[in-house]
Amino acid sequence: MPTALLLIAHGSRRPEANADLEFVATALRERGRYPIVRVSYLELAEPNIETGGAQCVGTGATDVILVPYFLSPGVHVAEDLTEARDTLGARFPGVRFVLAEPLGRHPLLVDVVEQRASESLGRR
Repeated sequence: MPTALLLIAHGSRRPEANADLEFVATALRERGRYPIVRVSYLELAEPNIETGGAQCVGTGATDVILVPYFLSPGVHVAEDLTEARDTLGARFPGVRFVLAEPLGRHPLLVDVVEQRASESLGRR
């Protein structure tokens, strides 16, 4: 029963901004816990969420975890991504689509923020 991760970012017209999500996807693939890892974007970049979900299903996923690469549960996560999950579920009724929590309140994120602040002092 392969489980896929569908990483979802807002999307940007700047390719270097979208490359961050590809970096995370590659790192997750290398860890090997999830056999299928795809990226998708809410807007401004491709593939969109529905296409990314279809790619996951096309590679054999029976469960797809939609992982918001967002800090807070704002409108995009609470409404847009919930709607995308429901749309994918209706399109692929034999596949379970689950929406994970955004990154925001995870305790390790505090460590990352602190590390980034410390690193900035070294760049003076």
